[in-house]
Amino acid sequence: MNLLFSLLLALHLAPQPPAPQTSPQVPETAPRSQAPVANVNVNGYVIGAQDQLKITVFDEPDLSTNYRVDSDGMITFPLIGRVPARGLTLSEFQDRLIARLTAGYIRNPQVRVEIDQYKSQNVFVIGEVRTPGKMTMTGTMSLIEALAMAGSPTAAASNELVVVHPRRPKAEGTPTLPEDDRDAETTRVNIKDLQVGKAGQNIVLQDGDTIYVPKAQTFYITGQVRNPGSYVLDPGMTVLQAISLAGGLTERGSDRGIKIIRIVDGRRREIDVREADGVLANDTIQIRQKFF
Repeated sequence: MNLLFSLLLALHLAPQPPAPQTSPQVPETAPRSQAPVANVNVNGYVIGAQDQLKITVFDEPDLSTNYRVDSDGMITFPLIGRVPARGLTLSEFQDRLIARLTAGYIRNPQVRVEIDQYKSQNVFVIGEVRTPGKMTMTGTMSLIEALAMAGSPTAAASNELVVVHPRRPKAEGTPTLPEDDRDAETTRVNIKDLQVGKAGQNIVLQDGDTIYVPKAQTFYITGQVRNPGSYVLDPGMTVLQAISLAGGLTERGSDRGIKIIRIVDGRRREIDVREADGVLANDTIQIRQKFF
């Protein structure tokens, strides 16, 4: 599974041909009034505290450098002082700088704002992964990228994970489980479907999301199947699917008289089932021999 995730990540992050330059550099001989329009090199990333911004003011080298967003969400910029940045997209913040500089400081300022270091947005990957913890988002991050950063699921992982997007984020540095926030949006993703690239599985994550990979629930199957033993339980699995997972019936195996040993209210019960019936965690399926 680890190798597969590494291959998927490599494909996902494969370098693309460079995009055409959307805003050429202003020629040194060109008048300022003929400089290209601002709002270049921007996207929908929302600025947060501790992000480091690369701000370029064309023809103003003393203003063009890197600026850290303070814990209060502000940056200190020459000439105009403290400027709010947190909660704005790069484009919005760029427009704000242009407006402030235009108000009596620089005529027709040409400004570009980029992210130099991502520091403010994080997701959490917890549970059955090799290196669980907080992952810093570097711009847009997908589910498969976050799992790859966490070392991919372990052999004990369930086939289904849960992505939790909290409506009320907990303290900084703390993941959120569904039971921690009943109003949280949750998305369940089948890891097998994610691995094969099924549409809609590789969701885009948001700041503060928690990816929870639970430990797999298991069931047991004994008797006349080709590979009796313990298996990972997929949500909604039927008895027929469980038999198929165990290699199918042997030549002597019967598809009639199937029983499940199940603990109900702390007591052991023997239940007659059919192939279409569901399997629960810790069930033991018993496949009997044909009578000739």
